[in-house]
Amino acid sequence: MSVKELKNELKDRNISQSGNKEELIKKLEEYEIIDAEIINIRLITKIKNKTYKGYDRVRNTPIVALGVISILIIGTSGGAFLYSDEIKNFILGDDEYVLIDFDIEQSASYTQTLVNLGHPDWEGRLSGTIEEKNTAESIKYNFSEMDIPSTMEEFSVPMFVMGNQFELSTCKPGDVGDLIGGFSPCSVADANREITEFVHREDYVIQGYSGYTDTRYADYVEIIDLDRGDDSENWDSASDKIGLVWLREEGGDVAATESNTILFKRAQENQLLALILVNDKTNCADLIEGDCVPYFKSLDVEAFDNLPENIGLMMVSKSTGEYLSNEVINGESRVQVIIDVQNQGKETIYVPCGIIEGESEELIIFGAHHDTVYNGQGAVDNTAGAATVQEIARQFSLLLEEEGKPEHTIWFCTWGGEEEGLWGSSEWVKKHKANLEENLRIYINLDMNHVDVERNTGITIFGNNEKDIVDINNIIKEFKKQFPILYEKYSIDVRFIQSSDMPNNSDFAPFVNQINEEEYGNVVSCYGSGSSEYHTYLDTMERFNGESLAVSGIIYGSFAYHLAYN
Repeated sequence: MSVKELKNELKDRNISQSGNKEELIKKLEEYEIIDAEIINIRLITKIKNKTYKGYDRVRNTPIVALGVISILIIGTSGGAFLYSDEIKNFILGDDEYVLIDFDIEQSASYTQTLVNLGHPDWEGRLSGTIEEKNTAESIKYNFSEMDIPSTMEEFSVPMFVMGNQFELSTCKPGDVGDLIGGFSPCSVADANREITEFVHREDYVIQGYSGYTDTRYADYVEIIDLDRGDDSENWDSASDKIGLVWLREEGGDVAATESNTILFKRAQENQLLALILVNDKTNCADLIEGDCVPYFKSLDVEAFDNLPENIGLMMVSKSTGEYLSNEVINGESRVQVIIDVQNQGKETIYVPCGIIEGESEELIIFGAHHDTVYNGQGAVDNTAGAATVQEIARQFSLLLEEEGKPEHTIWFCTWGGEEEGLWGSSEWVKKHKANLEENLRIYINLDMNHVDVERNTGITIFGNNEKDIVDINNIIKEFKKQFPILYEKYSIDVRFIQSSDMPNNSDFAPFVNQINEEEYGNVVSCYGSGSSEYHTYLDTMERFNGESLAVSGIIYGSFAYHLAYN
């Protein structure tokens, strides 16, 4: 019996459920609850359950063998408890793993539907916007179409709001000596000026929780090169100016560039007007030959006592950064930076969930974030994951019709606010913490479970429960038998990771860090090869590989089926 089963026995008898497993067993023994009768009833119930594939084996078991089993069952109460799992295995044999179905075309349809809900210009579904709300409502509607009861929860969280005007451009003054009346360089009257305009999303991307900036040519604001932006650089020299920081990997004795959060705090401490980050380390030459494409990253707002509202934060491509260095810092050009963002308020994010009620309150929860970065469709990150959750939910709605209620209650949730700090999953876990601590069996996370066709490095599955990892590996063996082509095409790497070593970069983190789960690890997660287009304008349906979703969809869906129906 698990801790949760022990607690349920105590709860049914109005006995305190506090204490560790050993103490719970002792309480039950004191009240003479663990006896042959309970074990026998449970064993018979399991045998009668049609989902136990070993039932025929039990019916055909010789009478002598059944007699031995009966002796074992009616032994001492402690013995019956200690050996109940072994008895079940003896009767039923090894577990058999049934694979659920997965419709690739349907999952692709779910993906396309969500992509179509993106911003008319920027294509993304930024948290707290009408695009994110429409996304959540679409998912909830799909649950209803599956005849799965659903909920929609709303959370007010710190969020930035994008305006309508964004600009990064430079101007090389013309021959101002010929101008009449002393007009300033780069003004409209400067007929020979040379303007270079950079393209929003392609050449520069606004970063999460950026403040507002309006710097014009006439202001003649300098750009100060701060190299990697560490604390040894002369940040004071960039006060009331624009700082330029190069995002680079660790090299030799030089550390890698630090996070957006640390860099933005330094900009605040030194009163910069704006901070421009140059991508010189990620997706370089993968997408654009000889260049590195800018991408969106957020920052930890809780690290700030007061988030600066008048310091702009953007990332530019490597070629754009080099141009600014050559033409502005080391040349005669002037820069114009307009970032129309408000970062001082809160916005509403959404969490839709479909719920299949089980025979017990013990919970299996599937989750994926449905929001994307503002600057791209996010077909891979993470529309693919949200579509996979919906298709698994649809398959379980069909199983419900065929096989009846599962043993566990199953939730299918998608989260808003992931890209800005895991807000949706964190707030939801906080709200439901008591129920989760008592009843959560497993949280299954799907984030970028997509595998790129050209850069196929397969998928990685990891979890913090060794028994779950064993089950998943056994399911993969069955997957190999039934889907040999998919198995050969997409490598599957399975890892056990201690809870203390789990990363904090996706929606499984709140389920690890915010829940006091003592008995066993309660999380499994999946990453695919993703794509180099991650968080860029190039993460579109053109990169989408619907076939790859079937790998994690079948494996995780079958794992949940094994828990819920076996």
